[in-house]
Amino acid sequence: MKKGVLLVNLGSPDSTNPKDVKRYLGEFLMDERVIDVPYWFRAFLVKGIVLNTRPKKSAEAYAKIWWEEGSPLIVISERLTAKIKQHVDMPVSLAMRYGKPSLQTGLQELQDQGVDEVLIVPLYPQFAMATTETILVLAEELRKKHFPNMQFADLPAFYNKKEYIEVLSRSINEQIENLDYEHLLFSYHGVPERHIRKSDVTKSHCKIDGTCCNTESAAHQFCYRHQCFETTKQVAEKLNLKAGTYSTSFQSRLGFDPWLKPYTDRTIERLGKEGIKNMAIVTPAFVSDCLETLEEIAMEGEEIFHEMGGKEFTTIPCLNDRDDWAAVLSGWINDWAQVAAESHVV
Repeated sequence: MKKGVLLVNLGSPDSTNPKDVKRYLGEFLMDERVIDVPYWFRAFLVKGIVLNTRPKKSAEAYAKIWWEEGSPLIVISERLTAKIKQHVDMPVSLAMRYGKPSLQTGLQELQDQGVDEVLIVPLYPQFAMATTETILVLAEELRKKHFPNMQFADLPAFYNKKEYIEVLSRSINEQIENLDYEHLLFSYHGVPERHIRKSDVTKSHCKIDGTCCNTESAAHQFCYRHQCFETTKQVAEKLNLKAGTYSTSFQSRLGFDPWLKPYTDRTIERLGKEGIKNMAIVTPAFVSDCLETLEEIAMEGEEIFHEMGGKEFTTIPCLNDRDDWAAVLSGWINDWAQVAAESHVV
């Protein structure tokens, strides 16, 4: 069997034109694993309200962070893909869960190169039903419909893998080692609390009460909240961060249902009110800088901090296409290829 790799990131509008943004938001928000309510209500909410009010505002936000080459997330993902191709001896394609290039396009590229065994690599350190799960579900649907002769494997969440923690810690330390900061905030993308309970394989462990994430359980394999706090914990240990000088928060909430707390915007506001003058912020739920990091955090977050009396607000870049990060991903891919090859030997 010929092996290949499909890297998958979130996606982006084709441009900052409100029509393109509307098309992208429609695909994204109509995903039943993003807004997990009955179809009729999701359609009413998204098509009846959100798509009639949000595209123009979102387009303006995208325009603030758009690069000359295009969407930062797409450009960075393409650069990372190019570097990985230099380290692995097999076809590598890039796809987006929403927008272009689509998963079907990415899989077709691999099939056209003779690939029939694919490692799907969701570019998310932590598992969530709105990220990793929706990628794998769509990939399987496409396999059954268009690529029946393909076999899939997937890279599990790598939030606690030693190599990931090392490169993430190194990237953070490069930014803060000469920085006179008072607080380091780890901001992760938020999800509704019900997503945590839905992903609980034990159906009883995840109570989101402050203790369940620290109590060993099979639920942790698919618990986004646990995996976020564990990422912070392991990086803090690696960098010898002092208690009280760092914390975890969650950004980008939508709607009125309870989302994971504490909220990033309110945490930034609180830190400013408490007299913190110099803070740094890192976003480890993302491996590529995007709207949520470049606009929501680096622009809106900094504005909130300054309004509350803060002075220095340092945004730490995502891993993006760092050479050491590309090497780590390539190493995992090559490890998979070796194990897969050995399993085929009779």
